[in-house]
Amino acid sequence: MLRQTSLHAPAAVLAAVLTGVSPLTPLLHAQAPAPAAPKAPPAPTAQAAATSPTAPKPAAAAKAAPKAKAAAPSDGGWPRTYATASQATVTLYEPQVASWENQKHAVMHFAVGYATKDGATRALGTLRVEAETSVSIDERLVNFSDWKITRSNFPDLAPEKVQAVVAEVAAAVPHEDRVIALDRVLAYVDKSQVIPRNIEGVKADPPVVFHSTSVAVLVNLDGDPVWTPVKGTDLEFAVNTNWDLFRVKAASQFYLRHDLSWYVASDLKGPWKVVSKLPTSFSALPADDNWKDVREAMPPRPPASGRAPTVFVSTTPAELIVLQGEPRYLAVPGTGLLWVSNTESDVFRLGKAGAFYYLVAGRWFSAPSLDGPWTFATPTLPPDFGKIPESHDRSRVLASVPGTAQAAEAVLLAQVPQTARVSKTEIKAPEVQYQGEPKFEAVEKTTVARAVNTDKDIIKVGDRYYMCYEGVWFGADAPTGPWAVTGEVPKAIYEIPASSPSYNVTHVTVVEDDNDAVVFATAAAYTGLMVAWGCAVWGTGYYYPPYVWYGGGYPYYRPYYPTYGYSAWYNPYSGTYGRGAAVYGPYGGAGVGARYNPRTGTYARGAAAYGPYGARGVASAYNPRTGTYGATRQGSNVYGSWGRTGVQRGDQWATTSRYTNNMTGTTTRVGQGSGGGEFVSRNTPGPGGGAIARTGSGDVYAGRDGNVYRRDDGGWQKYDGSGNWSGVEGPTTAQREQAKTNAQNRAASGSGSSQVSQLNSDARARAQGANRTAQADAARARSGSYGAGTRSYGGSYGGARSMGGARGGGRRR
Repeated sequence: MLRQTSLHAPAAVLAAVLTGVSPLTPLLHAQAPAPAAPKAPPAPTAQAAATSPTAPKPAAAAKAAPKAKAAAPSDGGWPRTYATASQATVTLYEPQVASWENQKHAVMHFAVGYATKDGATRALGTLRVEAETSVSIDERLVNFSDWKITRSNFPDLAPEKVQAVVAEVAAAVPHEDRVIALDRVLAYVDKSQVIPRNIEGVKADPPVVFHSTSVAVLVNLDGDPVWTPVKGTDLEFAVNTNWDLFRVKAASQFYLRHDLSWYVASDLKGPWKVVSKLPTSFSALPADDNWKDVREAMPPRPPASGRAPTVFVSTTPAELIVLQGEPRYLAVPGTGLLWVSNTESDVFRLGKAGAFYYLVAGRWFSAPSLDGPWTFATPTLPPDFGKIPESHDRSRVLASVPGTAQAAEAVLLAQVPQTARVSKTEIKAPEVQYQGEPKFEAVEKTTVARAVNTDKDIIKVGDRYYMCYEGVWFGADAPTGPWAVTGEVPKAIYEIPASSPSYNVTHVTVVEDDNDAVVFATAAAYTGLMVAWGCAVWGTGYYYPPYVWYGGGYPYYRPYYPTYGYSAWYNPYSGTYGRGAAVYGPYGGAGVGARYNPRTGTYARGAAAYGPYGARGVASAYNPRTGTYGATRQGSNVYGSWGRTGVQRGDQWATTSRYTNNMTGTTTRVGQGSGGGEFVSRNTPGPGGGAIARTGSGDVYAGRDGNVYRRDDGGWQKYDGSGNWSGVEGPTTAQREQAKTNAQNRAASGSGSSQVSQLNSDARARAQGANRTAQADAARARSGSYGAGTRSYGGSYGGARSMGGARGGGRRR
C-alpha cells in the first residue's frame, strides 16, 4: 500500500578541535597536488611543555610524526598544516567562531603560523574571516565558502609583507578542506541569541498513556481495524497497524504475532493467551516476501517468560510506559528530581511524593500518578529540569527543557534548511494515481483544496494543481498532469494550517528560480520536526484520520503520520527524532505496516514494504513521517532519493569531497591538539607540510584584539613577536563568574568580559566541541549513523535503544 511522503574565494580553513586523548588516522579531505613531484614532508612532534612557539619552524626541520592511534574525527581534526605554492608551510589552528548568523554567515578568528622553506621567515599571526556556510545535518559537518579575510595581524612581519603572506596562506587551503564538525561550531554559538521561531498551531493534547510493571506491548490501530482478506484463505489481516494482526472471521478469533510467539484472543481488548498451534489456514499464506516474517514464526515458539505479555490495544494514538517492576528511583544530582531508572521511557518525579513527568514526542506531560490523568507541562516545568547534569544517563531530555542551551541548539538545528538545485528538464515527476476519480476537499481557513484519494501531496489552487514530492514542487493544468518542476508556488498554499494533513508542504519553499532550475529549501518541519514552546518537538500534535476507500476488491487505506504511537525521542547527536522501543511493533508506527499497490489492487506489507528489520523489531533509521527505513546513511537527506542527475543537493560537498580526497591519497600526520600537545600536518605533494609553531599543549588561540595567545600553566600569554611572550593579567572574580555564564551559552562576541574571559570561554568551547564531536563519532562508529542509542550529552549511550532519526525524511532505503 502506498503511503504519503511527502566556492570561490581564497581562504584559510575553518577547523575542528583535536581531543588530547584522541589521535588521528589519515584524513580524508584532500589537497590539490602541487606542481612538484609527490614527496612526503616531515611532520612535527610535540615539544616539551616548557617549549614555546617562539617562531614557526620550516617544514624541513620538523621531525617525524607519531603514528596515529585512533580514528580521525569526522572533520579531520586540528591544527592543520599545508604547503603553499612557494613551498612555505602554513599551520592553521582551530578557529574560534564568533558568530553564526541564521546558520548562513559566520565570523571566525583563528591563529596562523607561517614559515618559508628556508626558514628565513617565520611568523605567528591571526586572521578574522567571514564566510557563507552550508550545513550537512546527516554528516554533521559545516562547509564555509566565499571567504573574506577582513583583518590580519602578524607582528613578526613588516607591514608591506603582511598582505602577500595573507594571500599565500589563503591560497594554500583547498576548497574541500573548508569544513568543520557541526558540534564544534555549536559549542561556540551563543545559545542565548537563538530565537525559536515557534510554529503556530502546534498542539499538545496528551495521548492515551498506558503503563505496565511487567512485559507489555502496545498495538496501535489507526482508527477502527481495516480488515483485508488474505487470498486463498479464511484469514484477514489489519492493514492499519504495524503489527501482524489477523482475524479468523468464522471463528471470531484474533491472532497476534510478537517475535516468534503468537497470542490469541476473542476480543481485541483481551485477554490474550499464548497459542502453541495456529489454525491450518496460516499454512496457506502466500509464499512471497509479504509473509516471510510470519512464516518464519511458524510454528509458534513459546515466549521466554512462558506467558503472554500484557497487550494494550488502542484505536487512537497512544504511548506505553513499561517498567521492570515497581518504579525504581535514582536521585538526579543537584536537583530535587528523581529519575525512574527501570524504564526505557523518559520519566521523572518531583520528589518522593510529587508529580510524575513524562517526556514523549518532545512534549512533557505531568500526572499525580502513572495512572494519570496526564496534562501538558512543558511551559510549567519546575526549574530543576534545567539543572539535570549533562553527564546524566538521560541528559538528552535537556533538549526538551525550554531555556536550556541544549533546547536552543535543537531549535537551531531544526531551523537549518536542506537545499537542492533541481533541473527543470532532467527531473521527471512521480506517477500519480487516484482511487477512482480525483477527489479534492477544501482546506479549512484557506482558498485551496487537497487531494485525498492519492498518496501524493497535491494541492488545487484555482484551476491549477501543485504537487510537492520529496522536497520538489511540480505544477500541472490537470490533476493527472503532465507535471513539470515549477518555481512558481502560490502564496495561498503557505496558508495551510497545522490542522491539515498537507501542512508539511508549507515548509518547502523556493529560494531561486531561473530558466534552467529551481533551488528549493526544506525545513525540518517538512518531515515532522517542529519548533514549539522553545523546543524541537515531533509532529503537529493533531490526529489526522486516515482516508479509507472501499471502491475496489481491497479497501484503499491512506494513513497520515501521527505525533504519538512510537515513543518518539530526540537524539542530541543527530538533531533528529526517531522511533523508540520494539514494544510498539515490528514495522514502524501504526498505519505503516502495509503499502497498497493501485496497479494490482493488493498490499505489500511487513518487512517487504518497510525494510529488512521487521521481524527482529529493530527500529534503525526509521522516519515516522515518511514511514521509511535506512540501513545506512546514504541518501538520508530529503533530496537523497532523487539521485544526482538533475538534482544538486546543497550538502553534496559533504560526501563528494571526502570521496575525492580519499582517492588522491592525501594523508594526515598527527600531532597534539587541545590538552595534549599534538597537531596535524598534511602529507601533501611537495616539500612543504611540516611543523610551524608548537607548544606543549597545542593550545594556541586568536584573540578578538587580533593578537595570538597561548595557554600556559593555567594562565594566558600573549605573543609579542620575535619569539617573545608576555603574561596576561587574569580576570577579576566578577569576570570569572561572567565567564561561567558565557561558557553555558558559548558566547562568541565576548561583550562585557575581558580578553582573558573571552579566551577562557573559547577554550571551554573548544574542549566541549572536541568532546561532543568524539561522542558523535563514537555513536556513528557503533551503528554506521549518528542515531544509535544516544541518551546523554555526556557520552552515556545506554545501548538499549536504536534509532536513526526522522529529520532527513525522503525515501530512506
